[in-house]
Amino acid sequence: MRIWLMAARPRTLPAAIAPVLVGTAAAVQWAGHLPRWAAFFAALVGSIFIQIGTNLANDYSDAKRGADTADRLGPVRVTASGMVTPHRVMRATWVAFAVAIVCGLYLTAIAAGVLYTGGPRPYGYAGFGEVFVFLFFGLVAVNGSYYVQLEQLDALPLGLSISIGFLATAIIVVNNVRDVETDRRAGKNTLAVRIGRESAVQLYMVLIGGGFLVLPIALVAGEASLLPMIGLFAAPLAIKPAKTLAERRDGPALNAVLAQTGALLGVFSLLVTIGLLISA
Repeated sequence: MRIWLMAARPRTLPAAIAPVLVGTAAAVQWAGHLPRWAAFFAALVGSIFIQIGTNLANDYSDAKRGADTADRLGPVRVTASGMVTPHRVMRATWVAFAVAIVCGLYLTAIAAGVLYTGGPRPYGYAGFGEVFVFLFFGLVAVNGSYYVQLEQLDALPLGLSISIGFLATAIIVVNNVRDVETDRRAGKNTLAVRIGRESAVQLYMVLIGGGFLVLPIALVAGEASLLPMIGLFAAPLAIKPAKTLAERRDGPALNAVLAQTGALLGVFSLLVTIGLLISA
């Protein structure tokens, strides 16, 4: 269980949970109640298992392509380290995606998760990983969670999805900044490899700042209560990881930044969710 928990990368799961909470809370704010509990549960479980399946597919494909080497700065990868055979990792990948399929949500995101580092032309190796995260863990997840409750799309969830998408994308930026040297040697041309470490760090700052800046704009554009602006109280949590990312290059420090960025997204989305529910 410890090995499989490591493979699932729980530090990345806030990116899957946050958009579902915010999108559903926006629907509650509009309707005054939660119309479909089963739809919320399906969205949440489906999103989590798409993230886990993507992480497992990434673990398998990076090992197969030689991107995970002994000098990698990130946490131990179970396939490359030999802790789990490639066959078992791939089988677990499809089990995770099967759970998501049963939930009946985000079916196009499953293919996107596999093709992130798998397939003949993985887009994670071409610098489009950040685009994938913004689209699926921002726009699709938040607006999809809203839509399955009310069967309509509105300005409020659209604005909130941009805010959540920015913060979720910051997580993968940290991951790619940490691995920039080993990815470059392995031919994995992530965005950090393409634009350089310093520009990627600046992108991280822009994404974090943008996530907070878009929140009040989304609330005003969606003609919603301003109570969800309590999400701005999460801003101090961004100071330490931003400073560390700019100053440090060692693996343990950057792994901590990854966890802190996930926590930032989690606290921000939880506060926004509370504000939306109170205003309802």
